[in-house]
Amino acid sequence: QVQLVESGGGLVQAGGSLRLSCAASGSIRSIAAMGWYRQAPGKQRELVAKITNGDDTNYADSVKGRFTISRDNAKNTVYLQMNSLKPEDTAVYYCNAEGITIIGLRFGSWGQGTQVTVSS
Repeated sequence: QVQLVESGGGLVQAGGSLRLSCAASGSIRSIAAMGWYRQAPGKQRELVAKITNGDDTNYADSVKGRFTISRDNAKNTVYLQMNSLKPEDTAVYYCNAEGITIIGLRFGSWGQGTQVTVSS
């Protein structure tokens, strides 16, 4: 099994910054991609940013220029630096990882979620 543990959420004023971290552990052979998704009340979960093991990145249009995703492959950890936060960024942020387990099976795992609240 693969576990993801997120940290770094909290309450911040509009215009402020937060940094989320997500560490993957367990029976991991390799991780192909890690990403951050978010879900606001009454809305569907949406992709925020994603990064591959080749450092290719993909961002939602709503966060381009404000958020930066990065990863430490040696630590199986992904980060999301969030700057110039807006009230509409308020949501539960979920970490996701896709890869191969030690026994050669594909996995797709989710973290438990961390709350980000941006006050106006």
